[in-house]
Amino acid sequence: MAEACSAAKEPRVHQLRSGEEYQQDIFREWRRSVVRRFYRTRNLLKNGTWPASIWNLGFMVLCLSVCMLGDWDLVRPINARLLILPAYLYIPEGCPLILKSIIVSTVVGFVFFLVLLYVRRYMLRGLLAYRGWMYEQPKTQSYSTILWGVLVKVVSGYSPSLYSCQRSLPRMPVPTVQETLSRLLKSLRPLYDENSKEWKSICKNAEDFEKSLAHKLQRVLILKSWWSQNYVTDWWEKYVYLMGRSPLPINSNYYIMDQSYFMPTTFQTARTANAVYQYLKFKQLIDREKLEPLLIRRTIPVCMAQYERVFSTTRIPGEDNDTLYHVDSALSKHLVVYRKGYMYKVDVYDNQGKILQPQSIEKLLQWIIDDADSELDSISDSAKSISALTGIERPTWAKVRAEQFSSGVNKDSLDIVESAIFCVTLHHENRDDFSSRAKFLMCGDGKSIWFDKSLNVITFPNGRMGLNCEHSYADAPVLAHLAEYNMTEESLELCGFDEKGHFIDSDSQQVFVKPQRLVWEMNNDLSTAIKSAQLTVTQNINDIDLIVKEFNLYGKGFMKSCKISPDAYIQMALQLTYYRNAGKFALTYESSMTRLYLLGRTDTVRSVTTESTKFVRAYFDKEKSAQEKITLLKRACDIHQTQYRDAMNGKAIDRHLFALYVVSKGMGYVSYSVAIDCHLFVLYVVSKGMGYECDFLKHALTIPWTLSTSQQPQQQIPTSPDCNNIEFQNVLCPGGGFGPVSDDGYGVSYMIPGDRKLFFHVSSKISTKATNSSLFMDQLFDTFREMKELLESQK
Repeated sequence: MAEACSAAKEPRVHQLRSGEEYQQDIFREWRRSVVRRFYRTRNLLKNGTWPASIWNLGFMVLCLSVCMLGDWDLVRPINARLLILPAYLYIPEGCPLILKSIIVSTVVGFVFFLVLLYVRRYMLRGLLAYRGWMYEQPKTQSYSTILWGVLVKVVSGYSPSLYSCQRSLPRMPVPTVQETLSRLLKSLRPLYDENSKEWKSICKNAEDFEKSLAHKLQRVLILKSWWSQNYVTDWWEKYVYLMGRSPLPINSNYYIMDQSYFMPTTFQTARTANAVYQYLKFKQLIDREKLEPLLIRRTIPVCMAQYERVFSTTRIPGEDNDTLYHVDSALSKHLVVYRKGYMYKVDVYDNQGKILQPQSIEKLLQWIIDDADSELDSISDSAKSISALTGIERPTWAKVRAEQFSSGVNKDSLDIVESAIFCVTLHHENRDDFSSRAKFLMCGDGKSIWFDKSLNVITFPNGRMGLNCEHSYADAPVLAHLAEYNMTEESLELCGFDEKGHFIDSDSQQVFVKPQRLVWEMNNDLSTAIKSAQLTVTQNINDIDLIVKEFNLYGKGFMKSCKISPDAYIQMALQLTYYRNAGKFALTYESSMTRLYLLGRTDTVRSVTTESTKFVRAYFDKEKSAQEKITLLKRACDIHQTQYRDAMNGKAIDRHLFALYVVSKGMGYVSYSVAIDCHLFVLYVVSKGMGYECDFLKHALTIPWTLSTSQQPQQQIPTSPDCNNIEFQNVLCPGGGFGPVSDDGYGVSYMIPGDRKLFFHVSSKISTKATNSSLFMDQLFDTFREMKELLESQK
């Protein structure tokens, strides 16, 4: 239920004045329904016939009709065979030749079209299963890879829509048990003493597992890979994300920042209105499937399934596991805007079903600011902090939700929030530096972000903004694509601001509805729960040490000049820094996407290798020459780059081990307890009944990821500003980040925006004395300077 608010200055409001206008509204809704059905039908036909098209069918029917009606010597043998078909199709003998020809050519053309469709589709799926291109540089590709690329282009259809390529993507293969166990032991070997009891026990358990239980579990996975679209993704979403019981902020949700220095306007309402408008345009492209699917090297498609739930999606808490609630776009037409404790429902479509222009949205947002700022003491502090409930442990929030939000006013208001397209926070205090702004985007102030929502847009009075994103439905590259879409429009100055920074008023005035303030019915139990939640969230926020900095001495240009992969270079720098910081090696996680396969999400690159530890030890050994260190560095980087490519190809081990463990627990009644952050999980399952208890898998999956890392995607849109153009250096995005996976470890994300600079986000827990984000960042930058000096010394 929502309550209309009075204000001195109100935006223009649509009011029904006559029965004729009422009839017009009914007609407009009918027209919108017809348009939606048209797009859905068109997309269904286009996706169902891709990589062929309806035009191929029409062309075949036309050619066959011409052949049957023509009396040329060349086509007479074909006509003789085609004219036999009318008897089988029960066409009357007296049927005119033209009609008979059209019927026969349509039937035969349709059959040939189906054959062509499935031949092309399965041929394309087979071609896309080839991965040799990934292990070759674009400028030095072999002739076989070039020929393969030409075949992919020929077999692929033209102008695919958003989901056209889905049916042609190969399915993720299940690695062999032998390969996974071999890679696992190889990744753990640098962390243990070869003669220690623990290492010998790990090797013995791996051998016993392979001889006993492994192949039984593997057979189940192989069977699942035959009938499911992806053998691990559904389990990953359910058991790792939705069964995670920890609070979402810091542990699961992640954030994305805006441009590093550039701002298209310094007015909060104008910047927010533009972002909202651009995101709604992006949503419209998704709904109509007009968003261009992403292609690697302009040839290889990736899975786009995660885009389906970017908008109008909410994570609903449960005592044992959460669920994802997604509202159809036809039913979700509003945003929820938060300002100083007040929440408003804002309809963002006019009475004709069109997206409100940014000029109209800016007026609505300004009205909200004026209204909220004038009503500071009209509701209790608890009612203003109701969003804090979404930041506590999931079972506690689920219990409060069931008791306090199941009926009446609270249920109506909660339904409005959970069915919104996304949420907007108009914060009233600036966060000027990178670090303080990033920390607010990650976890807010304990009461201003609805963490269950798939997307929260957060803006500040000086025009700065960013995103807080829920992680279960999609990974960071998808939301980074959305953010890049908006930043590209802003950076290319396509937004239409006037000289002062506001939107230029349009001649055509849209009719829109005044925002409605949400009402919450408070009682003692609910107030107590909110106060407790805010205290918990505030304690967690105060325990986070997050540092964001720019490194501008050099970027990937120098790394490439040394013939080293930029990502591998940075990973080796992180290994050096952690060893310098902690005096030891730690299991390191780097996220890698697997979207080359249908419904693929991510897998793990284990950055600590025998080669990387040799390089780190040699680096700090004064007796080693510079050339020896460089040789070991390049060797370690080559191994890391190969591992990254293997992970993209479905050859990593962590998702396979996870799936084996799920199968091992699926033989009886099972109760699950899962702890998860945005990159990896600690999965502990206590079985009851006939489930297998595999100590080896449990140990392999619960070794803590002390150093969790991720490279942020950039330039997913071809029209994005050139990162290496000096004119656009201020518009480069620092990327985003996440909280630490382990309480005694670091979470490190980095953006490589061009040849001249890098951005780093380092997070850790203040309560852990062994970690210090500022110190780690300083040591990391020292490492980069030293590595440059080392490599230049031998140039």
